Amino acid sequence: MFDTQFIPAELLADITSVSKSTLLKWEKNQKIIPVFNSITKKKEYKVSELLHFEEIRNIFSQNLEGNTTIFKSIRTFNSIELFAGAGGLAVGLECAGFNAIALNEFDKNACNTLRINRPNWHVIEGDVKNVDFKEFANVDLLAGGFPCQAFSYAGNKLGFEDARGTLFFEFARAIKELQPKVFLGENVRGLLKHDDGRTLAAMKSIIHELGYTLIEPQVLKAIFYRVPQKRERLFLIGIRNDLVEFADFKWPTPYTKIMVLRDALKAGELYPTDVPISQGQTYAKKKKEILDLIPQGGYWRDLPDDLQREYMQKSYFLGGGKTGIARRLAWDQPSLTLTCSPAQKQTERCHPEETRPLTVREYARIQTFPDEWEFAGALTSQYKQIGNAVPVNLAYAIGQSLIDLLNSIEQNSA
Repeated sequence: MFDTQFIPAELLADITSVSKSTLLKWEKNQKIIPVFNSITKKKEYKVSELLHFEEIRNIFSQNLEGNTTIFKSIRTFNSIELFAGAGGLAVGLECAGFNAIALNEFDKNACNTLRINRPNWHVIEGDVKNVDFKEFANVDLLAGGFPCQAFSYAGNKLGFEDARGTLFFEFARAIKELQPKVFLGENVRGLLKHDDGRTLAAMKSIIHELGYTLIEPQVLKAIFYRVPQKRERLFLIGIRNDLVEFADFKWPTPYTKIMVLRDALKAGELYPTDVPISQGQTYAKKKKEILDLIPQGGYWRDLPDDLQREYMQKSYFLGGGKTGIARRLAWDQPSLTLTCSPAQKQTERCHPEETRPLTVREYARIQTFPDEWEFAGALTSQYKQIGNAVPVNLAYAIGQSLIDLLNSIEQNSA
């Protein structure tokens, strides 16, 4: 974790969901007062002077206990998961107390990953369209991260049948056939504004048609839940209408510390040992020579101008910061959101000290997978599986809230 008395400018922007230009405006208005760190050569702010921000108080106030309350399920709650991938969501839900009775996934390597690590899990490999959910009765939770796809709009109000052909339709079909007490949908933040908000509006309409009450979708920042990564995910939680009166749901409370890359790769609070050695991609000779010049926490703008032009080519003249290009991570900051490939030009995730992409196990730790969790398939497939996963600790946090919700339904409806 970073020094809890000061917070770097970049992290303050992430926590408060504003741009760096907004931070500059706040400085001008003296809403925040910067200090210069002589060691890192970067701007920071005193945490004690930032407590007028609710997000800062939630994390750093000594009066809050954060995620220290652990909810134990009053009975075994069963779950089914669609689009399970490499198991990030499944492992987090398992840690929270759920018993997975079936998981569906299309990708062969991801299915093998699930089977290698959990031989007792019932993994259904193949297209979700071919899965008959009627054989799974009395399931408590249906979960899944369905891809964000646009709908075809036949009329003003989109119904269940109109969504046919999309993977959300298959998720909705599973809800209709299983009638779970609760469902959890997971997606990218972009779903909120996808197709000018019409996609989410259509989903809400279908969920209502299926007989479920949708809690207003919320974006959760992984850095608030013991994940050393600037990742955001949108969560949709629905409760069956006949159970709503008995239900009490609370979104997870932010943890009282922000984890950084050092917490992921070195022994400490998150892991008892340094990250295990593992295979990883490499940079071409010329690319390595360029990245050798990038300082910790820096990116292509830190290169001499002639090298900026050479490396960026036509992109040099385009607008936007493009801060993910030629990016070297920093020990004292959370990682940027992991992508499916740490060596591609648009998505470099260079080690903070060594000039190389992050390895598979480094990737897995940043996603808070256990060290014993193995990944099947070729190296490119392993990166893809990890990059697409829900961070395990984030899944655990939302899983704890779901356990608390199901406990309330069980107790109040008795």
